[in-house]
Amino acid sequence: MRMTKTEPTKAEAAETAAEPAAATAGKPAAAPSKTTDIVPGPGGVMTDEVGVVTGDLTLRTELTGGDVVVRVQYKDAEEWYTVTGGRAKLADPSDLDAVHQIVIGLLNRPEG
Repeated sequence: MRMTKTEPTKAEAAETAAEPAAATAGKPAAAPSKTTDIVPGPGGVMTDEVGVVTGDLTLRTELTGGDVVVRVQYKDAEEWYTVTGGRAKLADPSDLDAVHQIVIGLLNRPEG
């Protein structure tokens, strides 16, 4: 049986893209994370730093110590913003992917 390599989908490529340098000053970039491009609904995404952000965004769910933190940035921008309410304790680091998928389900609303 011969195996052929398939190209990743756009979403898979976005999730496995290189880790952004740092979310905030002094923050190490080595934290395990998942990244996906999203389009939020009409209300956008509320952030701690700048309020509501709208339009094409990149979502990152990262694990720092025992905490999971959800951040967004305008697509291809440098600044990351913490999603309001987007911090929690994570009992098992292997749950990072499941948390990321749930956050995508909640925030990604390309059709409104």
